[in-house]
Amino acid sequence: MAARSTTYLWQLPGWPELTFAPESVSAALSEARRLQGEVQGKARAIGIDRAGEVMREVLAQEVLATAAIEGEKLDPASVRSSVLRHLGLADAGPRDRHVDGLVQVINDASSAFQQPLDHDRLCRWHSALFPGGASGIRRIAVGRYRDHADPMQIVSGLPGKEVVHYQAPPSHQVRADMDRLLQWFADTTPVPGHPPAMEGLARAAIAHLWFESIHPFEDGNGRIGRAIVDMALAQDQDGPLRLYSLSRQLLESRAGYYDALNQAQRGTGEVTAWVQWFARQIAAACRRTSQVMDRAIEKSRFWADHSATELNARQRKVLQRLLDDGDGGFLGGLNADKYMKMTGVSKATATRDLGSLVAAGLLRTTGQGKGVRYYVNVPGWTHGT
Repeated sequence: MAARSTTYLWQLPGWPELTFAPESVSAALSEARRLQGEVQGKARAIGIDRAGEVMREVLAQEVLATAAIEGEKLDPASVRSSVLRHLGLADAGPRDRHVDGLVQVINDASSAFQQPLDHDRLCRWHSALFPGGASGIRRIAVGRYRDHADPMQIVSGLPGKEVVHYQAPPSHQVRADMDRLLQWFADTTPVPGHPPAMEGLARAAIAHLWFESIHPFEDGNGRIGRAIVDMALAQDQDGPLRLYSLSRQLLESRAGYYDALNQAQRGTGEVTAWVQWFARQIAAACRRTSQVMDRAIEKSRFWADHSATELNARQRKVLQRLLDDGDGGFLGGLNADKYMKMTGVSKATATRDLGSLVAAGLLRTTGQGKGVRYYVNVPGWTHGT
């Protein structure tokens, strides 16, 4: 195998000491904090019910994304039904033991954040990820740290032309390395009412890098490492409120994610660049959620503004669809034929329903005759026109 000559973090004399320059990361951390506050403020504005909907969707997105980062595509319906079951909101829908295990791990990390993170908990998370005792068709050591003599390597490329991106510490070193990580995690856990031992977002970044550098399990290290981040973030905010999906953002930036990790793992133990990059991903994840909440606020305001307007079930259904699709999201705009297909009514009824919505100011039109198109009338929405 072709590998670049390098020194990994765990081979440094000071391992596992990881440092960063606070003054160099302060701007990125401050921006992430500002956007976290913005998201929390908008959650209060849309109310607890809609915020709960956002939280459930974010948890589902987190599960889908953390698996997709590893190249694993999960069934969204199975994920969403599993999320509802684990939150005690439903008991129906498709079941998948593998999906349920991943949902359990992520939910446990972010909701039971006050419980200690120890060897046993990590091994139970690992068992949940691999309920059949295998990764694909390959049998692996489940519920315990790796103990094989072969090097633990992150490799890509065709057989005979493999590139080693990272080599983890040997298996015999894993337990001692994990002892130090878990003790550090406990020592730096925020205590309400006391000054934090470390800036919370920087702590989450370092915890993730440290865990991934040890790579203690035979498989599933990425998913468990991101669950540790979820736990650190919940501890930072002293609550399980989940309003943004970091894993989805990491999936969007997967190449950059792997590159940033790889550079930090091959560095000197000075991880300022990694903490900066991590903080920017949290900021980007918050921006994405903030946009979702903006739409939720716009929809709530729309219905409030037209609460006195009498609407039939057909009209409400179509308006909700237009609102859900967002500004310009309903491709080509609405016309009478599309209304008929969506509601199953006659041409005359479709024309009458649409006309009353225009007259009430809920829809606006462009074009004339057969080219007339209807758009939901939300202030600021241009629908590409």
